[in-house]
Amino acid sequence: MFTILHTNDFHNHLTETQAERLRRLREGVEGAGLLVDAGDAVASGNITYHAGGEQVHDLMNRARYDIGAVGNREFHFSRVGFKSKLSRANHVKVCANVRAVKAPLTNWTEEDGAAAFGSESAELPTTPFHVHESPSGWKVLVIGLTVPMITERMLVRKVSAYLFADPIQTAQEMLPLLQERYQPDVVVALTHIGLSRDRILAERVPGIDLIIGGHSHDRLENGERVGDTLIVQTGAFGKSVGVVEMEREGARVCMEARLEAL
Repeated sequence: MFTILHTNDFHNHLTETQAERLRRLREGVEGAGLLVDAGDAVASGNITYHAGGEQVHDLMNRARYDIGAVGNREFHFSRVGFKSKLSRANHVKVCANVRAVKAPLTNWTEEDGAAAFGSESAELPTTPFHVHESPSGWKVLVIGLTVPMITERMLVRKVSAYLFADPIQTAQEMLPLLQERYQPDVVVALTHIGLSRDRILAERVPGIDLIIGGHSHDRLENGERVGDTLIVQTGAFGKSVGVVEMEREGARVCMEARLEAL
C-alpha cells in the first residue's frame, strides 16, 4: 500500500500542534507515502511578501512535507518576491504552467526534466514536476498546476518577471511526454486551480489517477470521481488532513480517500 497525506489552503493557520500531528502521520507512512500541500499555505497576499520568507514553512518543515503546489498566495510577480515567499520551504515546490518572461512560451520539450519552458526557467524557484520513487517500489509522478495569475493578455505583464500558461493545456502537453519517459505507477496532479477546473482537468487530460486540489476551499469527505480520476480536497484553514490509500490490484491501482480532523 502507498499513502498520500494532503492539505490545502492553510492561509497561515497551521499551528505547532497540527504540525506535530502531521509529522507523526508522515512518519507512520515512512517508505510508503508522501505528505503534500496544494497551495496557499502562507500569510502573504497576492502582491505582498515578507523579505525573510514565510514562517509557516518552518512548521511545514517540522511536519516533513515532501511536495507543495504553488498557490496564488505563494506567487509574486517579482523575482525577489517569488523566491522570498518560497525561501524557507525545504520541500519541493511544483508548478508546470509558470515561466520566466524571457523564456519562450512553447511546448514543453526539456530533455532533462528539470525545467518547464526554455533555458531561462532556471530563474524559477519551482520545478514543473517531481518523480518520487519509494523504497516500497512505488513510482509516483506529481505535476503542479496553478491558477494563472499573470498572462500574456494582462497589462500587468509589463512589470512581471513571470507569466502563466493555461494549466489544462499545459497538462495536455506535458503529461504524455512524462508518462512515456518515467512510466509511473501513479500520476498525481497537485493543483491550485479550484474544484470546477479540476473536474475539467480530469475530463480533458487522460492518465491522471489523482487530483489533489486547492483554491476553492471545497471539503470532499471521500473524494469525487470524474471518469477514472479521483479528486480530493480538504476544505481550508487546517481543519482536516486528507488521506488517500492506494493498493495494486493486478495492473490497476485502487484508491480510497477520507478526511481526518487535524
